[in-house]
Amino acid sequence: MKKNAWKADDMIVYDDENYTIINKPSLLSTLEDRNDGDNVLSLFRAINSEYQVCHRLDKETSGALLLSKNEEAYKSAAMQFQERTVEKVYHALVKGRFMNEVIQVDVPLRTSGSGRVICDKRNGKEAVTIFRAKEFFKDYTLIEAKLLTGRTHQIRVHLSYLNFPICGDRLYGGEPIFLSSMKKGFKRKEEFEERPLFDRVALHSYSIKLTNVNKNIISKSCDYPKDMEVIMKKLNKFNKY
Repeated sequence: MKKNAWKADDMIVYDDENYTIINKPSLLSTLEDRNDGDNVLSLFRAINSEYQVCHRLDKETSGALLLSKNEEAYKSAAMQFQERTVEKVYHALVKGRFMNEVIQVDVPLRTSGSGRVICDKRNGKEAVTIFRAKEFFKDYTLIEAKLLTGRTHQIRVHLSYLNFPICGDRLYGGEPIFLSSMKKGFKRKEEFEERPLFDRVALHSYSIKLTNVNKNIISKSCDYPKDMEVIMKKLNKFNKY
């Protein structure tokens, strides 16, 4: 992505006097990253210096992200996150057939010295995620994940713990998606190395629901980005039961 190609206005899916919800593009950092020129917070503070980010999404994760416009709204959101009343739903694509039943993973996590997050039942911080299969394909499953806590890489690590790492998540054992892995009888030309159709973490923050400062409910879902939309279309075309 070229520098300054991100446009804050293009990301907004909900806006009022207290909050803005955006559909964050993948590969755009939420906060300042020494490797990037742009990030969500800097882009929106160029519009309004009072903007604050109420939670974070990993750089590769797309989807619903909440920003506040004033201190009262920020504190209200922070309290709701602390009390676990904010409803956040994510969609993740994994290889294989996930379980049919609802699965709750309650496994503490901690960040290792390398920056990789690991399961640590003795020294980790509480981390709880609820998973269910949303759609089955022959070789893949689209999973719905609900966060009850908000630890770094929580969904990614918990799915890896279940032996269902997210597609494209090389850090936690996920594999990229190739056309040959979903299309029966696909033959690539021997002189060319097959390139992945999808080679980032296949995780999307699908929706968020919380209470506004005026006690009204805010509930907003976010469409898939183009790359994830394309891969879902190909799965429906080539990998349906």
